[in-house]
Amino acid sequence: MRREPAWRVFANEYNSSSAVIRGSGERSPSYVITPLGAKVNRLFVVGVLTDVESLAGENELIRAHVSDPTGVYTLYSGQFQPEVTATLLNVDTPSFIAFVGKVRIFEPEEGVLYLSVRPESVYEVNSSARDRWILETCRNTWERINAMREALSLSKASVYDLTKLGYSRDLAEGVIKAVEFYKNIDLNKYLDILEEALSYLIPEEKEVPKEVEEKDEREMDEIENTVLEVIKEIEGDKGAQWDNIIEKCSQMGIDRDVVEEAISSLLDKGLIYEPVLGTIKTT
Repeated sequence: MRREPAWRVFANEYNSSSAVIRGSGERSPSYVITPLGAKVNRLFVVGVLTDVESLAGENELIRAHVSDPTGVYTLYSGQFQPEVTATLLNVDTPSFIAFVGKVRIFEPEEGVLYLSVRPESVYEVNSSARDRWILETCRNTWERINAMREALSLSKASVYDLTKLGYSRDLAEGVIKAVEFYKNIDLNKYLDILEEALSYLIPEEKEVPKEVEEKDEREMDEIENTVLEVIKEIEGDKGAQWDNIIEKCSQMGIDRDVVEEAISSLLDKGLIYEPVLGTIKTT
């Protein structure tokens, strides 16, 4: 059985979801289909841990909330995730955290759906990691908006149509399911969410001279090539640890924020990937 991808989805989109594909067997995965067609079994989120509450016994079940620029994720963890539970209890609030988790679906009655997340791993991070996640999630959301726009423009869109246009099969399947389930999908709502998230990163836009922009692009290309070579050098069989990449590049005189920006760009270009949180491998 393949490992499900960890989607980057803003809380607003996830919490607006009401379409579910339930697994038919004990080991069959269940999915939440978002209004933009993300077919989510697992999530990767970076945000602000705002509160943690014990719900049962001596922390046998806890509830936590993690906010992003668009809304709040609700997390539940308990005795079957002792390391995750301990981490959530020991991190000060508010703090920046990253988590990978599985969708948690509670349907007390037909037509009533409550979504949350069961975290598999939790890490404390810094504001740069949060900002990088916001930017990557904006890019992923923009791709889903475009895929949905393509599907809605066709008289009867199919998975084949969308994959032929270059979208992944997972996204194509999710978009078609979303079109079938949701009525009157408001793409403008999600464009507004993108604007809100981006304004969180760039409150004021400044005009950059074209010559400076071109020079910056050339310099960034050179840095990306250097970072890629560093990853190849130290990755081994299991991949390169994020902190080791930062340290090696810092020794070469490259600023940490610039290295993180280069890694994000390499991820977007498909030259590297993140098999597990904090580990990078070349493709």
